[in-house]
Amino acid sequence: MAASFQAVYLEQEDRKTSASIKTLTTDDLPDSDVLVDVAYSTLNYKDGLAITGAGKIVRDFPFVPGIDFAGTVVESASDDFAPGDEVILTGFGVGERHWGGLAGMARVKAKWLVKKPANLSAKDAMAVGTAGFTSMLCVMALENQGIKPDQGEIVVTGASGGVGSVAIPLLKKAGFQVAASTGRASLADYLKSLGADTIIDRNELTEPSKAPLASERWAGAVDTVGSETLAGILRATKYHGAVAACGLAGGFDLPATVFPFILRGVRLVGVDSVYVPQSDRPAVWQRIADDLNRNLLGEMTTVRSLADVPAVAPEFLKGQVQGRVVIDTNA
Repeated sequence: MAASFQAVYLEQEDRKTSASIKTLTTDDLPDSDVLVDVAYSTLNYKDGLAITGAGKIVRDFPFVPGIDFAGTVVESASDDFAPGDEVILTGFGVGERHWGGLAGMARVKAKWLVKKPANLSAKDAMAVGTAGFTSMLCVMALENQGIKPDQGEIVVTGASGGVGSVAIPLLKKAGFQVAASTGRASLADYLKSLGADTIIDRNELTEPSKAPLASERWAGAVDTVGSETLAGILRATKYHGAVAACGLAGGFDLPATVFPFILRGVRLVGVDSVYVPQSDRPAVWQRIADDLNRNLLGEMTTVRSLADVPAVAPEFLKGQVQGRVVIDTNA
């Protein structure tokens, strides 16, 4: 007998997307390898775009959004997973092209899943979520480029958002001095509580300059903004510094010159969290489980119910969300 559950359900009429909470059954789910009882999901900027219809994230309707989830395997046609396994899913187009995790249950491909570290709860895994997974990838990218704590400050842009809020404590754990860039001065104490040593106004990074280079300031950066912000960071990055770029909240253009690259040897490293090979993911999640302070994670996290999702999602597009939003799919 098909089990029933609640889900965020997107429909579209006359090109206008509407979101509601609907009761579905497992018969409604798409065919795939593994059925998961979802315990927690999250809300991300991309979810906000999908749920409001502000971005062309979802193209086929009706649709269940949610780009990540944590839960327990109920049924599996894969030798890699068995009923009772606790799993995490982020990326692979789930919540964009494939039905996602803002629901009580999900059916997905085994190759999209990773087993949850034993020392990380399902709730904390989603407090980390795609944003935190991306943060860890950025930190590891800087380390892989040879950036060390004694070389100077790392600037984190969009510091109060999901990626930034997790990147700050991860960088501090790795021994770095962290400068948090934000447009919300009222969040200075919050950012310092996460581990930021310096708070800078985001406008400092985008001040117009005719010079292709600025004074050397940053050993590295985690940039979620792109556009003028990323260009400003590159101009001020130290010799042989590195910038991990993972977002475009400020735009997808890059109004920069080649001078930081050819005169200072600056390295711009693109970080994608969607299609990271399944074989590489366990090590990333295990380091998150080992390094991330759970008390800080709790301070930056708000738990909401599935029923709250349609109302909360637009807040992401208005820049009104602080830290991480976890969705309890059973509340």
